[in-house]
Amino acid sequence: MAGAAVILTGCQNPDGTQNNTGSGALIGGALGALTGVAIGGHSHGGQDALIGAAAGALAGGLIGNSMDREQEARLKSQAPQTYVKVDQGQPLSLADVKALAKAGISEDVIVSQIKSSRTVFHLSAADIIELRDAGVTDKVVNYMINTPSTVGESSATASTTVVVQQAPPPPPVETVVLAPGPGYIWVSGEYVWNGGWYWVGGHWELPPRPHAIWIEGRAWHDHYGWHHERGYWR
Repeated sequence: MAGAAVILTGCQNPDGTQNNTGSGALIGGALGALTGVAIGGHSHGGQDALIGAAAGALAGGLIGNSMDREQEARLKSQAPQTYVKVDQGQPLSLADVKALAKAGISEDVIVSQIKSSRTVFHLSAADIIELRDAGVTDKVVNYMINTPSTVGESSATASTTVVVQQAPPPPPVETVVLAPGPGYIWVSGEYVWNGGWYWVGGHWELPPRPHAIWIEGRAWHDHYGWHHERGYWR
């Protein structure tokens, strides 16, 4: 029972990501204790359980730590830009989510990273197919679909203004694709500030309520610096 409970719960780091070192130690300790009891029997079961738990925890911890380092090294080598974003808590792109899945990062860790970076996705049907083809689990995809109403609820319905000293880069040329269905409104791309300027591409979006209109973001400069007001629904 103890072993099953440990396996189901596992350990997490302070930022909510999976701690394979801790989980490995707990699982190894639990299985080691059970093995010790089985070997020791009635007379030495308690003593052997403690010895087995200590040995199992050590072995499990070493295995788990290896998995942590292996995943980190794999992500850093395969997708260095994604690694930097994760390390600094920056918003993620579709490519970043696919890179995390390819690196073997668990779905819970990916969801936690999306949540902590407050990334809002606006997925089209093609995006969903592309993510699933890249090995992203349904749990992650479903969470990404719901980010406009969960992560981005406060920022998507009201304007947000920041003042910084760095001018936003010139916006790239965008191609407006066909609307995925009736009632969608094109939300043009814009740069948003999150310790630096990051481009959020244009996309089709359903209005949050009837007769709502999209107010585009804008940037202007004065003696205080560069002001940027994000787009919002009104």
